[in-house]
Amino acid sequence: MSNLPARAERRCHNAVNPLHSCLFFSPDLGAEMAKIGIEDPAAAYFATRAAALGAVGAGTVGATFYNFNPVLVARHVPAVWETASPDVVLDARIRAADSTLRRLLGEELIASDEMAEAARLALRATEACTPHARPLYAAHADLPVPEEPHLAFWHAATLLREHRGDAHLAALLAAGLDPLESLVSHTATGKGMAIGWILSTRGWRRTDWEAASDRLRERGLLADGEELALTGAGTALRAEIEEATDRMDTAPYQHLGAEGVERLTELARGFLFTAAAAGAFPGSATGRG
Repeated sequence: MSNLPARAERRCHNAVNPLHSCLFFSPDLGAEMAKIGIEDPAAAYFATRAAALGAVGAGTVGATFYNFNPVLVARHVPAVWETASPDVVLDARIRAADSTLRRLLGEELIASDEMAEAARLALRATEACTPHARPLYAAHADLPVPEEPHLAFWHAATLLREHRGDAHLAALLAAGLDPLESLVSHTATGKGMAIGWILSTRGWRRTDWEAASDRLRERGLLADGEELALTGAGTALRAEIEEATDRMDTAPYQHLGAEGVERLTELARGFLFTAAAAGAFPGSATGRG
């Protein structure tokens, strides 16, 4: 049984995660990847997130990323590793994270006691993360922790994000939602990404989207009609998925304790306010449905 306030884990995740995912919208990442020869945005995204796994093939990336069209993945993986090895990509990624956080948060906040405290708290939470059945988390957990506090915080945020993300995929699989059904149902909650964005970034066609929508209607999860809306059963299923994700992701926050979770959430929200004022967070690059 949790010793934390209701949904404290999710609130903490929602505060910390954007400070990991802002990297994927940062011009600094595109610039660093271009320096090592990777200019296509999709190739850069796949390489950046998959590099911790090593020079894996399209099947592994497609499986761990879950909601991308395998055709799009195979267009760039494993060919991207011929342009830049995973180690080279990881070096470019941490340089981009450094410049992004410095630009969004400012040098004073980067060097602050608050940043050092946030790094300590986030890293302490990761002590209770578990690798079994969590391939993206486990791969990132093998990476060294950066010495500078803002990069240590970003590293910990990445670990917490992938730990929860891997659990979320298990929940989607248990719910019987395939990659595109996951995206359609998530968008139908009103909290997901826009359809056009999904199709352009995930590599699916409109006909694929409509077919997935029809499958959800046949299961009674999506309402009939032109408007994308969940039925009562669909709403309940999406709620069950989030609750299951919370249950599988509670250990890091239980380990940190109620006071630590509250403080980490407070610190991360303060960082978010500063970063948002600097123009971060146009959307979510790492949502898995």
